[in-house]
Amino acid sequence: MAPSSDYTARHLSVLEGLEAVRKRPGMYIGSTDSRGLMHCLWEIIDNSVDEALAGFGQNINVILHPDGSVEIHDDGRGIPVDTEPKTGLTGVEVVFTKLHAGGKFGGGSYTASGGLHGVGASVVNALSARLDVQVDRGGKTYGMSFRHGEPGRFVGGRPAPDADFEPFLDSSALEVVGKAKRGVTGTRIRYWADRQIFTPDAKFSYEELQKRARQTSFLVPGLRIVLRDERGLPGTPGENGPFEEVFQHDGGISEFVDFLASDSAVTDIWRIHGSGTFKESVPVLDEHGRSRITDVERVCEVDIALRWGIGYETSLRSFVNIISTPKGGTHQTGFEQALLKTFRKVVEANARKLKAGSDKLEKDDVTAGLTAVLTVRLAEPQFEGQTKEILGTSAVRQIVARVVEKELTARLNSAARGDKAQSALLLEKVVSEMKSRVSARVHKETQRRKNALETSSLPTKLADCRSDDVARSELFIVEGDSALGTAKLARSSDFQALLPIRGKILNVQKASVGDMLSNAECAALIQVVGAGSGRSFDLSAARYGKVILMTDADVDGAHIRTLLLTLFFRYMRPMVEAGRVYAAVPPLHRVEVVNPGAKANEMVYTYSEAELRRVLKDLEDTGRKYKEPIQRYKGLGEMDAEQLAETTMDPRHRTLRRVNIADAEHAERIFDLLMGSDVAPRKEFIVSGAELLDRERIDA
Repeated sequence: MAPSSDYTARHLSVLEGLEAVRKRPGMYIGSTDSRGLMHCLWEIIDNSVDEALAGFGQNINVILHPDGSVEIHDDGRGIPVDTEPKTGLTGVEVVFTKLHAGGKFGGGSYTASGGLHGVGASVVNALSARLDVQVDRGGKTYGMSFRHGEPGRFVGGRPAPDADFEPFLDSSALEVVGKAKRGVTGTRIRYWADRQIFTPDAKFSYEELQKRARQTSFLVPGLRIVLRDERGLPGTPGENGPFEEVFQHDGGISEFVDFLASDSAVTDIWRIHGSGTFKESVPVLDEHGRSRITDVERVCEVDIALRWGIGYETSLRSFVNIISTPKGGTHQTGFEQALLKTFRKVVEANARKLKAGSDKLEKDDVTAGLTAVLTVRLAEPQFEGQTKEILGTSAVRQIVARVVEKELTARLNSAARGDKAQSALLLEKVVSEMKSRVSARVHKETQRRKNALETSSLPTKLADCRSDDVARSELFIVEGDSALGTAKLARSSDFQALLPIRGKILNVQKASVGDMLSNAECAALIQVVGAGSGRSFDLSAARYGKVILMTDADVDGAHIRTLLLTLFFRYMRPMVEAGRVYAAVPPLHRVEVVNPGAKANEMVYTYSEAELRRVLKDLEDTGRKYKEPIQRYKGLGEMDAEQLAETTMDPRHRTLRRVNIADAEHAERIFDLLMGSDVAPRKEFIVSGAELLDRERIDA
């Protein structure tokens, strides 16, 4: 049917009340899949959190029921149950049926809140097949039910969305359904999402709920959030029965930073507090209902926790009134600008001492290894959209910048012994990051792939390969010159390169970036790989498709391998993430099996004591003989070239262990325990494991 050219007022549709939400849910919750379902849940939980943030209530319980419903309890003041004068409806009905209605507008109920637009609870109600709410106030428990946003009564005691429903016809009634203990207040909401609105595969994610609950408990110190999953879904923590977790962190965002930080610390966790005022022109309704632009003075409170670690990854979380702003906004811009400005001033003032040269710091130099949680609290912040991902209030940028610059400058210039030592380490790290970035840029501008037939500035001890094919080429990092001599004869020089290292390299877990770059072994390794280090690492520029750590099969070899893994994990992590770092698996024993007659003897290699015992038992069971003594390899240098090629280097016969991030992280944790600067955990480890020591294994 062709569209009519006749377009008059009768063609316009007027969607009233919650009908608009049901017709266009994406406008209010973003989507109707699992993301939108979780957004509805956040709207209800955030209302409870706002009560705790305002100082009313300390407990929130969230229960995921097997029937698909979700229940939220809090011990806040409870939704008002008296009559709202303009509508003639109770506060409960206003909150759940009227868009843009609530206690977040006038400023009298909440000075800072996550809810802003007054649509959260009403939108959830509109998109629910059933919603039940109970409020404890004044010694009574009030109750009300809704279907698709319409108030009424469900007939029968069975709590289900398909129960018989009787809508209120003449007037609504907020019924008293029980008694509450004296002084007890709070709200209980249980709702069933409307499956006609949401996609069939939409479901509540326990992992997201867990993450958000933990985050909120950090942001509101003392708040206790209990999650309970009764669904029994496969792949969830509660698949074998009801699962409950409690989140409570009295230390606030300092504990949050400690939780987020994954590397060893350069500084303690620093707290920055401050506030500022600004004027904002907002429309205000007068007594006649007319809107007038009025100047209102706002207060913005700033609270930041931050620390620097030895790594180069940056973890920055920003929040406005406990609402996460993953895409930043004016508060994050002010923080980053002040951070860079402050460090530039301090480094310029101490340029000679720090040997900083004439290069200027950039943001990445300052934020390398930074873990920070930035929170601001203010009334009626301006966000971009209902999803509240970006803060738009422009005045917040200057307030945050002013607070950060003042407090951080005082900390970096402090004469206190502890602050002075940490500031010196931090400034050294920042300058080292700058030097690393500058040298990486110069290196990248002049670098191109070299092979053995071309002139090269690569280390002279590198025995490079002839191939230009990066995907096919392999770099073996071998332990010592003795192993290098054998490996040169065993390798295929067409695609296998060798780089010897002298014993145990620098412990980069404890060393600064500057120490790492000035260490000959570490610098040679980074130069040979050819892709830079840290933030400037470019995986596409790596000169080899595989990097293989080939160390002796003993304790020292394992130690060297761990040191190398720590270097790759800390400064060349993309190589590990791409699965391009391997550990060679050299044999521990060689068993020469005697063959009868003129037939040559057979060589059997084993890689562990257990495998050796199993091989020897099999030989005895089959009546075959072997030569004594069995050769035990103490190092790669004890093998001849043919044996090394056959067992460890030839792709047709060798075994390689691919190193993944989990391996590297585990190695780093163990290494930090055994070789880190913190003595107490190491002492505890040694004492607790002393009884497991076999004295006969001590070589003394």
